[in-house]
Formats: sequence, structure tokens, C-alpha cells
Amino acid sequence: MMIDLSRVALRLVRTAGLFLVVASSSACNQTAGSSGSRLVERTFASMGTELRLTAWTADEPGAVDAFQAVVQEFDRLEGLLSNWQDGSDVQRLNAAAGKHPVPVGTDFRDVVRAARQVSEWTYGKFDVTFGVMAGLWKFDYQNKEGTIPEHSEVIRRRSLIDYRDLEVDEEAGTVFLRRQGMVVNLGGIGKGYAVDRARDILRKRGFHDFMIQFGGDMYAAGHRNDRPWRIGIQDPRGPAYRIFAAMDVSETTFSTSGDYERFFFKDGRRYHHIIDPTTGEPTNGCRSVTILTASATIADGISKGVFILGPEAGMSLIERLPGVEGVIVGAKNEVLLSKGLEGRLMLLSTPTDAP
Repeated sequence: MMIDLSRVALRLVRTAGLFLVVASSSACNQTAGSSGSRLVERTFASMGTELRLTAWTADEPGAVDAFQAVVQEFDRLEGLLSNWQDGSDVQRLNAAAGKHPVPVGTDFRDVVRAARQVSEWTYGKFDVTFGVMAGLWKFDYQNKEGTIPEHSEVIRRRSLIDYRDLEVDEEAGTVFLRRQGMVVNLGGIGKGYAVDRARDILRKRGFHDFMIQFGGDMYAAGHRNDRPWRIGIQDPRGPAYRIFAAMDVSETTFSTSGDYERFFFKDGRRYHHIIDPTTGEPTNGCRSVTILTASATIADGISKGVFILGPEAGMSLIERLPGVEGVIVGAKNEVLLSKGLEGRLMLLSTPTDAP
């Protein structure tokens, strides 16, 4: 189904590793509605990326106060989950790898448990112990020459990736990495967890119509004026502002992983930041994967696991998981939709085909 793009207002949201485009009908503009509600929006920097909070409400002061509470919660979570924060739970865990269990809080254990579940669903293709690869593959300004790491070093490091060697002891309140040299990095699921916390905070503050946009993870609740929120999926090979599909959403989260933000070309091949833990190298089966489900934590992890699995195996997994829907653009530019999105997703054009 096609829509008239001349009646759609597009806003590009730049994220780490991908672009998400939020589209909304011109009927849902920022003027006040009949109830006195209007669009209240603020943008913050958090965890190295942009956090954009939006609410449709008549209580602007209350919304701004709630937004500040979200930012404070994100700062707290960063102090637990970030590999770059001195003394964080993840830093302490990595420093004790192969030595002893580390006491951690409930949030950290919750994220690790969710990560293990996604790892099991994706047959280990999503694995938070991939952190040992950090610094080996470089992209963007860090690798202007397109340098590929030594294969022997890739092999050595990938031997230290195995989510099954990450143990959680709920009774003791500890987490343990069994082997020395292993490294956990929660960047592939931690932002989704933060979005879920933001959703809970806004709801507890009495807000029902809002959108959270954070990196590649977003959550839409309620409506904007009298209509659902509308999202657009970025064309992975097109210009930054081009979308190839759009849909109306409410009470759902959506997460996109793509190969088009951090990458370089070498000998005609695109090398990007989504690494297959089995090979230790960038995977090449997909161009982008968008996942819709209730939990941003789960969507964040699944989008990466499905990306690495590839179009056929990835879509097969999506169809088996209850309450999960997805859109995949494969390496051959094919577009796969889960059955639950048929009749809901508006395909606006064929994605641009390019290397």
C-alpha cells in the first residue's frame, strides 16, 4: 500500500549504527488539540547518543520534570552498564573474569538474564561476551585506511566468546565470567533496557501518550493528538532522509540494526560494526533488521541476533517468537515481512540497491 508522501512530515533521528525516521501525518501537528494538549519535546545526550523524549500532553511542566527523571535514571544505569565508566558493574565483572564472582545489583542481573535468553533464541548469534573484540575492528574516523585485523588475532579472541560462560547467581546476587580474558559488553542490549525504564517512569508520572527515541531503540505509547504515532524505516542504501516503509504504532517498541552507519569498504566488500561471534568478522546476510515487540530490551538484542542469523533463519525465528514482528532487508535487497505486519506496514518503495 502506498501513501501520499506530500502529506507526511519526516524527521530524521540520527542514531548509533543506523538511522530511524519518524514520520507523522500533517494532521497531527504541534498545535494544541481540543483538550489543550500539545507536543512537548526535549533532547538530551546520554550514553554517547541522543535521547529524544516526546509527550502529547496539556501538562508541559510535568512532562519536563518527568523527562529530567528519565535522564537521571539513564545516568544511573550508565554507571552500572557502561564499559567506559570507572567502577561500573561491567568493569568490575570484566576485571574479575576467571577469578571470582562479582556482587551486582538487580538491574545488572536483569540485563544479563535477558541477554542470555536472546542468546539462546538466536543460537548464540547475539552474545554479550563479544566485548573481547572491542578495539580489534575499527570503523569511521578510527580506521580511515580500512585496515583489517590479523586473522590469527581474530581467531584468538573469538575463542573467548561464549555466553554460556557468563553465570548469574540470583541467591548470592553475583555474576561471574568463568574464563580469564573474557569481556562483557552490554551495548547491544543496555540501551533497550534503559528505554524500558524510561517507559515505566513516564507511565508512573501519569503520561499515556509519549515517544522515547534512544539510539536504535524507540517506544511509542498512546497517541499523538487523535492518531497513533507513525514511524518510517530508513532505506539502508538510500539518502539519509529516505524511508522505504512506514506504519502507525502504539504501545510497542521497535529496534533497528543496520550495516550502513559504521562501516568501510575494502576490496569491494563492506565491513561494518555488527560482528558474528562465530567467525569474529562482520556478517553479510542483511542490510537492516527492524524488530517490533513489547520489550525494548528484548527488541534491542533480537534485532542484532536476527541480523547475524540472516534473512531466512532470522525471519524463521521471528515467526516462532510470540509477540515479535520484524522487517528484514537482505543482502540481495529483498524485503521480508513477518506475517503479523502484513496489512499494517506500508511499503512506500523498493529499497535502493547498492553495495
